[in-house]
Amino acid sequence: MARLLKANGETLPNVSIDTLKKMQDLVDGYIEFVYLSPSKGLVLIVNEEGAIKELPINVQASIIAGQPLFGDIIEVPADEFQSLEK
Repeated sequence: MARLLKANGETLPNVSIDTLKKMQDLVDGYIEFVYLSPSKGLVLIVNEEGAIKELPINVQASIIAGQPLFGDIIEVPADEFQSLEK
């Protein structure tokens, strides 16, 4: 199940991401997918304008991705993400 990794360090388990609107609401804007290596088995859904909007850095998600990411971020297991694409 998807988790919301908040920029303040809080984690919310089992967030619903069954519609585009829900995903946009969770990250507070337009979404972009960050595909991680298959060994991590995760996809991150981020605010595509996070850096431009100067959202706070999300330390937890940045460590997972190995790059700076900003704002609240949805962490989705890759197999669950693939089922969304259908």
